[in-house]
This record gives sequence, C-alpha cells and structure tokens, in this order.
Amino acid sequence: MPRVARPPIGYALTLAAAAFFAVNGTVSTLALQAGIAPTRLTALRCTGAALGLLLVLAVIAPGRLRITWREVPSLAVFGVVGVALTQFLYYVAIGRMPVGIALVFEMTAPVFIALYVWLVRREEVRSRLWLALLLSLSGLVLVAEVWQDGGSLDLVGVLAALVAAVCLATYYLMGERATVTRDPVTLTCWSFVAAAAFWAVAAPWWQFDTGQLGERVPISVGSVELPLWLLVAWIVVLGAMVPFWLSIAALRHLPPTTAGLVATIEPVFASVVAWLWLEQVLSAWQVAAAPSS
Repeated sequence: MPRVARPPIGYALTLAAAAFFAVNGTVSTLALQAGIAPTRLTALRCTGAALGLLLVLAVIAPGRLRITWREVPSLAVFGVVGVALTQFLYYVAIGRMPVGIALVFEMTAPVFIALYVWLVRREEVRSRLWLALLLSLSGLVLVAEVWQDGGSLDLVGVLAALVAAVCLATYYLMGERATVTRDPVTLTCWSFVAAAAFWAVAAPWWQFDTGQLGERVPISVGSVELPLWLLVAWIVVLGAMVPFWLSIAALRHLPPTTAGLVATIEPVFASVVAWLWLEQVLSAWQVAAAPSS
C-alpha cells in the first residue's frame, strides 16, 4: 500500500520537535553551566539516546532492529553527519561567537535544502518558498540582533555554523529518503547508534568522571536544585529521543524543504523558553521578529 502523506500531521510533528528542542536548549545551558564540556554533553546525549532506543526496540519489536550490510553506509553517514557533526559544529560556533548569531547561520539549512532540490534533483521550487525563506531568515537576524556583534564575527565560528547548516540539510534530505524503507523509530535508533560510535572515538566515554553526574545544579526556579544526572536524563529522552523521532516522522508527510522551513521556528521557541525560565528579557526587536520567523 502506498504511503499517504498528511501535511497537517507533518506540520504538527515538526512544531512539536522544535518545541522539545527549544526546551532542551535551556536545559542544556543549565548542564553546561554546571561544568560539563559541550563535547561530553553531546556524547552523553547521543550515547544515552542510542542505548535507550535500542532497549525499547529490543523489548517491543526486536525484528525492527534488523539491518542489512547494504544499509550500513547510509545509516552511518546519516548518524555521523546529520546527528553527531551537526551538534559538534554548533558547539564550535557558539564557542567563538554569540549563540544567536550562530543560530542565524545554522538556520540557513532550508536554503541549502532548496538549492539541492533545485540544482541537483532538478525539481521546481516555488517562488513563494524562496520568499518564505527570505522572511524567515530576516526574522532570525532580528531575533539574534546580529548588528550588536556583527563587527566581531569569528571566521572559524562562521564556517563551523555554515557547515553545521549543511549537515542539518543533509539530515533532512537523507531522512526523507530513509523513511521510505525504514520506520521513524528504527531510523532514529540507528542514527544515534552511529553518532554514539563516532563520539566513542572523539570523546571516549570511559574517560568521563561519572561522579560529576551526582552534583546538584540550580535550575533557576527559586532555590530548587536537581542532580545533574536528572538534567542529562531529560536531555537524552526529551531532548534527543523524542524530538529527533518527531522530526524524522514528519518527513513522511512533508518535503524536506518545507520541514526545514517550519523548523526555523525553533530559535523563537527557544527565546520564549529562555525568557520565561531564565528571565532573559526579549527586546522589542525580538518580539517584533517572532511572527516572521
């Protein structure tokens, strides 16, 4: 039976994924402020998600874990490039320039998707999509208030963020093709297995001091403190397993150009979450930019 695309479901899944990613940004900020290195936090996120998804599928549907040797190269590229490198390069970018500006460059991913579809696949990209991309990127520039730090852009940081955008575009394009033969949960699982294998080499888990996870961390809600392992658990389950599955599932109902465009709402969600949770006040420019993003 041919797969039936339901765009409203695709939009809902993409928006839900963006919301989870937005909350995860604040939770990750709290974990990073507690002293976990960005690479280590990303390694924990990928490895934890891989183990969690493997366990779930092994219990409820072990047959879905079967893969052929023919699938291994594409799954490896999908996991390493689309999941592991996207996160790593983003961390490189925010280590060298403000987070908002890094997000503006990374959220050019939909432009790379549209260019690929137009130039490589030779498919028509409607003019209204180009207009929507322009309005979205303009809104992101306003949200990030680039003009405040625009004169101090770091070349390595900019390049890292742009390559991260290419990796994110690869994630959407490969995910669209992969969902034809793989269900979203299995695809998400194997992508994280590949990412975890990458991080086992780049940031070996056996070199991590697990005692750090027992430290209590203030969460900016009164005087409440939580153990760091609880924040990491949130990041693994609700910041990785759930939103990545939602974003992949959306590609069964939306083309990657549309899904990538809708996903640019994430920085807006993230700004609102940070405003409500961390009391990072939004300026008038940022509030005005939200609808166009």
